[in-house]
Amino acid sequence: MFDSYLIVDWSAAGRPKTGPDSIWLRLDSPDGSVLENPATRASAMGRIAELIARQVEDGRRVLAGLDFGFGYPAGFAAKLGLSGTPWRAAWDELTACVDDRASNANNRFEAAADLNRRISNGRGPFWGCPAGAQCEFLGQGRSDASFAGLAERRICEQRLRRSQPVWKLYTSGSVGSQTLVGIPRLARLLTHPHLAGRAAVWPFETGLRAPDGPAAVFAEIYPSMRIAEPRVNEVKDAAQVRAVSRWLRDLDRKGRLEAYFDGPPDLDAEQRRQVEEEEGWILGIL
Repeated sequence: MFDSYLIVDWSAAGRPKTGPDSIWLRLDSPDGSVLENPATRASAMGRIAELIARQVEDGRRVLAGLDFGFGYPAGFAAKLGLSGTPWRAAWDELTACVDDRASNANNRFEAAADLNRRISNGRGPFWGCPAGAQCEFLGQGRSDASFAGLAERRICEQRLRRSQPVWKLYTSGSVGSQTLVGIPRLARLLTHPHLAGRAAVWPFETGLRAPDGPAAVFAEIYPSMRIAEPRVNEVKDAAQVRAVSRWLRDLDRKGRLEAYFDGPPDLDAEQRRQVEEEEGWILGIL
């Protein structure tokens, strides 16, 4: 299915950062491997565009896996009063309200608080923040008001219980902040001159099936699904992107990757609709 595999371990850091708990990207292609540790999200997305464009220009298909949520539990867009296809409406809304600067400074906690105000007029569904970011509409802990009528977890997260819900913004294992700053970055990347018309987001733009058209396919990943054994002096994040890339490449070579794009066969029609139109899916969950 693919010739090259680009795996990105994401970060919501508020300042330029390298080393552990920062952005790591690895490209495995017929030319060999490239491992980089960009200090900012802006520079990371620039490199992703360059690396993918080079592969596509050489006639190769690229699978790009990014470590943040691509969607929210069903009903999120409706609660915000958004119209149109839910995932696209949510992406456009986050792109408009999340300010993520070239320096990595960002307003993710303020944006989450405002989304809570609009959805529930209380401290939910988003939760978790440093003490200094706590306010009327965002608390450090999970709110007693729960999730304002929305599910705590997407369907894929219900099947992978060790994953974290996209509402959780802070402390160990949280993916919520990465999602808030990741979706707008990916939305803009898809309009990059090198990628426009050449890339698609699975499963939103391809359906919950093996994509057979676009030269580059972006998919949500969860690196902790794979056991990564760091080498001597190797940062764990670097080991994780290596492990995920090799796992996907090996599945592809054995003809088994297509099944993961098709998703679990036991999803009913309504669940598949939610996955394809709003929630997304983590590649690797069956």
